[in-house]
Parts: sequence; C-alpha cells; structure tokens
Amino acid sequence: MRSRKLSTILLTSTLTMALVATPVSQVIVHADDQVATSTSSASSTQTHTLNKSYVVYGAGAADKDELSNILGVNSDFTTLTATASDYQKYINANDSTTNAAMVSSVSIVPTDPGSGVKVNVKKFNGQSNITKVTAQQYAMVAQMAGVTDVTITVSANRPVSGESALTGVYKALSEDGINLNNQNTQSANQMLSATNDAINANKGDSSYPGKLMAAVGDTTKQINKQKRQGEQPTQVQIENILNQNLKKQNIYNETKNHTTTIINALVQFNNAPISSSKDYSSHVTDTINNVKNSTGDMMNKAKQFLNSKDGKAAQQQAQSWWDRFVNWIQRFFN
Repeated sequence: MRSRKLSTILLTSTLTMALVATPVSQVIVHADDQVATSTSSASSTQTHTLNKSYVVYGAGAADKDELSNILGVNSDFTTLTATASDYQKYINANDSTTNAAMVSSVSIVPTDPGSGVKVNVKKFNGQSNITKVTAQQYAMVAQMAGVTDVTITVSANRPVSGESALTGVYKALSEDGINLNNQNTQSANQMLSATNDAINANKGDSSYPGKLMAAVGDTTKQINKQKRQGEQPTQVQIENILNQNLKKQNIYNETKNHTTTIINALVQFNNAPISSSKDYSSHVTDTINNVKNSTGDMMNKAKQFLNSKDGKAAQQQAQSWWDRFVNWIQRFFN
C-alpha cells in the first residue's frame, strides 16, 4: 500500500512540476503559436497580446523625455522608433510620408486576459495634439487588426491627425515576434478612415465615438459568428446588420449619411482572415464593452498583467496551491 501511494505521489509530482514550470505571465497563449501549421484555416486564431511593454516614438517626435512621462514609460519598456518605411509597411505602401511627419508616439502595455483593448489619448503640456482620431477608434481598429488585451497610450509633441499612431502598435507586435496578417491590418486601417466623417459630423456629442465604434464592433462580431457557421455574409446583409446595430446604439439618424465607407471597410473585414477567427468574437466583446460607454480620451490606466489585480491574484493562488501540495506530500512521510 505504501508503495502504491509513493507511486501516485511521484506521478502527481511530475505532472505538477510540468504545470508549475509555466510562468504566470504566460497564461496568455499567442495565436501565432497555434496557427503555425494552419494559417489558412478558418478555425485558426488571429488575435495577439504582448509578452512585455513597448514605447514607440515617431521618428519626427521631439521632447522625448516629456513624451516618456506622458506615456507612462519606465525602465521595463522596450524602446522602438516608427519610421516612414514602417508607415508604408503597415499602413499605406503607396504613401510618401517622411520621417519628419512621423510624430505620434505610443506606449503599449499587456493587460489582464479578457480586458480587450483600451486606449488613452493624452495631452502634451496641456494641449490636445491628436486632432483627428479618437480613443474609441484606436481601440476598435486595433482589435480588428488582431491586437487584444493591451492598453495603448497615444500622444504627440505637436498637433497631428494621429492616424500614423497605429504604426507604432503594429511595430511593437512585430518586435514581440508576432506576424500580423496584412489583410487584417489593412481592413482595420480602412475602418479608421471610414469612421472619421461620421465622428466629425457628430463632434458635439462626446458619447458618439464610443457608440459608433461599438456598433462597428457588434457588426464585426456578427460577421464572425456567421463565418464560423459556414456562411458568407453579402454586402447587403452587412449593411443591414450595421444599420440594426446603429439603431441599437440610437445613432442611426446621425450616421445614415456616412455609412457607405464604413460598409466598404466591413466588407474588407469580411474578406480578411480575422473574420473567421475562432477567438475573435470573445475578444471583440471585451473591446466593445470598453468603448460603448466611454467618452473622451481616457479609457484606462495602463497596468501590466503581473502588477494587476488579476495577475497578483493568480500568483497568490499558484503559491497557495503549491503550499497545499507540499503539505499533502509531507503527510505521507511523517
């Protein structure tokens, strides 16, 4: 009997050590690890988070010391520079942007699993220098490109539209070892431009960007569910879904004259691999919840997973479980 108990203990110990050997910070599984053998499969995952924090300064950004304070940067961040060639790689291959025009800078921090994308657009010395793109646009567009469970902070040392800031987000993910799909990023980039007119036409309503991007997110979620069921939504169906979601957000009348470009961007999303991703619906739901009730530029305070409430709880739980296991082992030898 004692021999059988010892065998059980040894087997359990082996399994336990294999499990405990996985760091808490690796609870998040990178999708690229899963799709390496089936990148074209409709069931593959297309969403990613980060292993660590990054700050990406625009090549034309000045006052980087002040920017680092605004972006919440510390010694744990890896520093990168977004150049004109990066913009052409990730945003628009035919654009003639120069390094001097790359001013928007971003920090991107991994957060708790299930937190989706949150974005803070911060002032520089009291000035709102991101003049065109809203926090809610950044958040939903990043999610559509395949980014999740991060907090992104954006700022600029002089007035700029802010459209190039996504370059820094994409570059950080590339540096982290993630190969974002070009079709996914291009459909997301198109949505950024497509929603500008509607938001500008309703700039007197601070809640409008969140409602619009929630409607867009809900539409992409429904497209994803249909694709996962083997259906292929038509443009007419996508338009009907969008209109229903605009009505649900009570902004149909305010938006109906600006939907053509949004529908075209949704059609491009429908043709991108992420629209069939098995994990897209759950992740976009998290980001929809972030944007739909948000107003203004601040959606979240940046925090890394291991410093977050959930991260600390996970570490404490793991330590508590290990202590109980050791006590259980010791009972057999006392």
